[in-house]
Amino acid sequence: MAKKPKPLSRRHGVGGVSGRSFAFGTVLLVLAITLAPPLQRYFAQRAQINALQSQLNESKNALTQATRDLAMWNDPKYVASQARTRLHFVFPGEHQYIVLGAPESQTKVASPAAPVAEQIPLGLPWYSRLVASITSTNINH
Repeated sequence: MAKKPKPLSRRHGVGGVSGRSFAFGTVLLVLAITLAPPLQRYFAQRAQINALQSQLNESKNALTQATRDLAMWNDPKYVASQARTRLHFVFPGEHQYIVLGAPESQTKVASPAAPVAEQIPLGLPWYSRLVASITSTNINH
């Protein structure tokens, strides 16, 4: 007499998945659901900390620059030079001459007028000149 093989259905649950694997999967799912919100808060807080650290670095740089500026403004020679250039102050006994129409610097090159402006007649009203300048632009620049 031959022995009957044991049925596999006792060992495997529904769909060929054992009870142990089902329990393991369930524990993993519960663990993932439990840990998701704290992990999300952790990463959000890390991003906020990084943003605040970069803001702190920018504030420190601004403070350093302001300290440098304050040190410059505490120097009487710097204050006098700024008063001369910005406010056109002169010391007693000096004469100041302001030349109008002269270029500020020899290194600056005046930009030539746009070629379209030279092609539009001068006798037109401003709105006609505007439309003409838009419609007659030179695309070959």
